[in-house]
Amino acid sequence: MAISNTTLVLASRSPRRRQLVADLGFSVRYVDIDVDEVVPDGTAPADIPLLLAKLKAEGYHQPLADGELLVTADTVVVHGDTVLGKPHDREDAYRMLRLLSGDRHQVYTGVCVRSNSLQKSFVERTDVYFRNLGEETIRHYVELGTCMDKAGAYGIQEWIGKVGVERIDGCYYNVVGLPVARLYETIVHFQ
Repeated sequence: MAISNTTLVLASRSPRRRQLVADLGFSVRYVDIDVDEVVPDGTAPADIPLLLAKLKAEGYHQPLADGELLVTADTVVVHGDTVLGKPHDREDAYRMLRLLSGDRHQVYTGVCVRSNSLQKSFVERTDVYFRNLGEETIRHYVELGTCMDKAGAYGIQEWIGKVGVERIDGCYYNVVGLPVARLYETIVHFQ
């Protein structure tokens, strides 16, 4: 699909995802999709984001115009076998960051792209390695207040990413919330 002839219909309230998609160069319009994000018991953590991205795509019932592609996504942070969602409160954010400190975890983003007649989807994985974070570092970041709307209680693009992330294996933008290079390839080869 040609960039100039494609409009992405992004179903996301995330300001990070919205900016990443806008930076791809396509026309973009934004929609809200309200679905019950119910994950069946026993679902492997790595499978959750794709399941939720597909659920969101199925929850959009408006027809798409020629040249429009619906994009839905979901991101989870996984430490061991534990999925770390958005923190419920500051104490939960402290707990998550203590858990991630000095250890490796995975970030999985499931992405679904669909037209009226075709759907393609994928999951991207990135391994993130945190340095040992002292209590003062964790406390400072949590008190900044920006961690509350992020899976795993952190944003790699924020202060904590600059001082706390030792290295990553995989796509940086996946950790921000959307693997844009893989999304771009999916869109330009969408048929």
